[in-house]
Amino acid sequence: MLVTWRYRDRGTLLYKFDPRARLLFILGAMLATYLVWDLRIVALWFGLALAQYLWARIPFRQTRRFWMVIGVLALALSLLTLLTRGRLTGYVETEHIFWTGPHLALGPWTLKPALSVEQVMFLVTQVLRIVTFALLAVVIPYTFHPGLYGAMFHGLGFSDSVAFAMDLAFRLVPSVGRDFQVIVDAQRSRGYELEKVRGGLIGRIRRLAPLMVPLVVGTLVSGEEIIDAMDLRAFGVGKRTWLHELKYAPRDYVLLAFTVLVVVAGFYFRMSGYGDLWVPEALLAWAQAR
Repeated sequence: MLVTWRYRDRGTLLYKFDPRARLLFILGAMLATYLVWDLRIVALWFGLALAQYLWARIPFRQTRRFWMVIGVLALALSLLTLLTRGRLTGYVETEHIFWTGPHLALGPWTLKPALSVEQVMFLVTQVLRIVTFALLAVVIPYTFHPGLYGAMFHGLGFSDSVAFAMDLAFRLVPSVGRDFQVIVDAQRSRGYELEKVRGGLIGRIRRLAPLMVPLVVGTLVSGEEIIDAMDLRAFGVGKRTWLHELKYAPRDYVLLAFTVLVVVAGFYFRMSGYGDLWVPEALLAWAQAR
């Protein structure tokens, strides 16, 4: 329970908002981003998410691995978009091809590479949406006080059991990370050379067993201990009280009103046709000229 993300109050107004209001804003901004595919509107929500991220002042070194994963995901989806034109089904009616590559025979399949302006715009919009979602989500573990997780979900109307389960879920990743580092140090003290893991994929998996087996077993044992401790305290029998009581301040009501405005704007853009893929007329004219 003492293991948390690297939270630190960096003194900006962002950290003074009620965590419930901030969580609702993040979810509302995600919904507004999900509703549209027009690059111009997605760029608007991207700017909003970027402003929140910069306002949080999170050091890049703390989120470096997170952005590496997002980069790999964006790259994989980009390659998928460029190699498969079927991804555009349902987004555009016709495609304007501006490049066609040589046919490639791969056994029984024939690959016909081609690029259209719709593919390029779909790719750019898709990557920008992914980055927007990432910017909105990454601030949650690093800017929400770890002692308020349970109280936050309880204040949103969830039951005590669900609120406490969400509290534990937020602490799962740093807890597992701490346990993994302890196991690595213990194995190294016994002469296990982790840096020399070799032997191909199967060999690497086999040699990582001394690390993964105690990690999984230890996680299950820790979960069982938490369950037993909760049972001994009659958790779930009646209504519980929480150490921290959250109360909305005037600035929180302003943030909630802004959240409603963002969600309403998202639905308005969706119904106004911005839910479709947008392609500039200049690109279409250029592709047709080729």
